[in-house]
Amino acid sequence: MLSKNRQEENRKIYFRSEFTFCPHCEKKLQRAHTAWHKEITTLNGVIEAWSIAYTCKNMICSHKGIFYKSAEAEMLGMKQSSYGGDVLSLLGELCFTPHMTVSELTAALHVTTELNGSILLSMHGVQQKKGNETFYILYEVFSGTVIAAKNMESGTVAELQALILPVIKLGFPIVGIVFDGQYSLRLAFEGLLPGLPYQYWQYRYISTPIEGADRKLKKRLKKNMRAIRDFERKIGLIEKNISKQSDEADTSIGGMAEIKMAKKYTAAARALLLEGGDPPFNLPGMLIYERAQAIQASLSRYLVRSD
Repeated sequence: MLSKNRQEENRKIYFRSEFTFCPHCEKKLQRAHTAWHKEITTLNGVIEAWSIAYTCKNMICSHKGIFYKSAEAEMLGMKQSSYGGDVLSLLGELCFTPHMTVSELTAALHVTTELNGSILLSMHGVQQKKGNETFYILYEVFSGTVIAAKNMESGTVAELQALILPVIKLGFPIVGIVFDGQYSLRLAFEGLLPGLPYQYWQYRYISTPIEGADRKLKKRLKKNMRAIRDFERKIGLIEKNISKQSDEADTSIGGMAEIKMAKKYTAAARALLLEGGDPPFNLPGMLIYERAQAIQASLSRYLVRSD
């Protein structure tokens, strides 16, 4: 079974009302509460979304107490669903538009067999969240043809074999099987196709050792970057001191320019902590390291110019 559908680290997005001012009294809206917070799976990855509700607190406003939320956030998906509208639309299209009959599927596999001499099967399961049903999909690798798919509560060997067996009975020569190493899948295929060569998806076994080392690197880098908080406090204190010395105009202006630049660099450094990457080829630890090096080089150039 695929871990978290092999999705990249969640993007965190805070959605605020499109209204900044009350449409009735024109007073500025104030933040009220978090209307909802959930993970939404879209075709472009997972979004961890917050919808922030705003309200008018003008005591004499005729619409005081009305909450305003982001229309963009509400359009991401259905209220009780953790999937985005784009995913639900695609599922509907796939369910009704390219749905193949057994004869159409057989014809497609005949074409693949003529081109390759055989078919290559692959099967994997995707579980949106732990405890939910697992969606298993069986497809032919050479052509990418989806052969069968089903939601299963447990995914036992018997259930999996019931999904695989009708495909075997079609009678096409099967050269091998590719899957992600799930034990129940292995037993299901071995029971129906004993002795047939099988291979695990290389992605899984390339990523496992590399991700472990990169995770340690990421943890070590984040530990070294804890000093950002202290640096931000120092910037805040210096900024207050400069503000108090407003009578020395030239010094104040120069000092505030440096403060602004320092804030930009600390913000860039803090943003590194949110880097997710996409293992095994775009490792988050290495991504943080490389971008930290770029920030350091940029800061060095700035200091040289300042001198």
